[in-house]
Amino acid sequence: MSQSDVIIAGAGIVGLATALKILESKPGTKILILEKESGEARHQTGNNSGVIHSGIYYRPGSLKAQNCKTGYNQLLDFCNRHDIKFDICGKVIVATSGTELPRLANIYERGIANGLVNIRFIEKDELKELEPHAFGIKAIHVPYTGIIDYKEVSRKYAYLIREAGGEIRFNEKVVKINNSGSSIEVSTQNSSFNSKIFINCCGLQSDEVAGLSEKRLDTRIIPFRGEYYKIKPERRYLVRNLIYPVPDPAFPFLGVHFTRMTNGEVEAGPNAVLSFKKEGYKKTSLSVKDSFRTFTWKGFYSIASKYYKTGFGEFRRSFSKKAFVKALQKLMPEITAQDLVPGGAGVRAQAISIEGKLIDDFLIHDSGRIVNVLNAPSPAATSSLAIGQAIAEKIVNKL
Repeated sequence: MSQSDVIIAGAGIVGLATALKILESKPGTKILILEKESGEARHQTGNNSGVIHSGIYYRPGSLKAQNCKTGYNQLLDFCNRHDIKFDICGKVIVATSGTELPRLANIYERGIANGLVNIRFIEKDELKELEPHAFGIKAIHVPYTGIIDYKEVSRKYAYLIREAGGEIRFNEKVVKINNSGSSIEVSTQNSSFNSKIFINCCGLQSDEVAGLSEKRLDTRIIPFRGEYYKIKPERRYLVRNLIYPVPDPAFPFLGVHFTRMTNGEVEAGPNAVLSFKKEGYKKTSLSVKDSFRTFTWKGFYSIASKYYKTGFGEFRRSFSKKAFVKALQKLMPEITAQDLVPGGAGVRAQAISIEGKLIDDFLIHDSGRIVNVLNAPSPAATSSLAIGQAIAEKIVNKL
């Protein structure tokens, strides 16, 4: 049985960044990453819209706010050093009615509190200069926001981990953890491995992997699928950069929006539909086990009773292109169904407490030799190096 200093489960961007930061903090550490898929970044990391987030939305002082700001700077520095393409193109957050103006003002105040001193309100005329085809009565211009390919970032992380002596093993699904106190035995469907430290960065599967070592978890991952359309090439001129609506502050999703990507394509979406399978990227995707875990979680019913109207609206947009287009037309009246072709989909791992609260911040359980990352949704990709550094600081002294 091979012996490692640290085993990390999950080769998404957070798991890879954590390994990289441990190796930077303590060179020579023997790190093994176990990933159940055949390559890195196959789920949340590889299916997001590739936005470098500024941190404008997050509660000041929260882990999201702190790590997004630190991670943003680290990410840009990393990309500059390793010639990874990105574009700090900026975005607009657009109010389309007077009822949205108080929420827009609150977002602005959060942004200023989070150190984004160059954000500013813009009126209709300047909005038209930045995004000629967008509609709004007032907006916030956020010059910090950018676009990037996080799969490329992840591949570079993986390359540097191997260069520093780390090992990544694919097709290795963690099925059992035995913590004897002095060492941890991690079993996959193929083999067993020993380690001093175990770190769970399994994203959509993080609660189930955590359940192998923590017997009483008060959170559970509920999956939400986000579906996209793409704008046809001849109509991409409608979107210069990124156009976002004013989000509902009580709901952890930003609403359908327009995103220019590094490959020149423009995405429209996503919605946020309860998924009946954690890794279910199609409307027909179904896992009896995953659905059972959702519908037997006490906290789910508190969320469902609070957001059922919103949830029905999301399902309607999922099955009705006309409804999806209508939502987009709030931001861009001239967009039509003929302008859109089906795009991809991603599934967001959203932690919900047993009391029925949406966990709105990063959540990391540190129980000594085992660290479980239980909630790391957006902006985790932007924040990956900061999250990795925070975990590395927790465990390096334990080695």
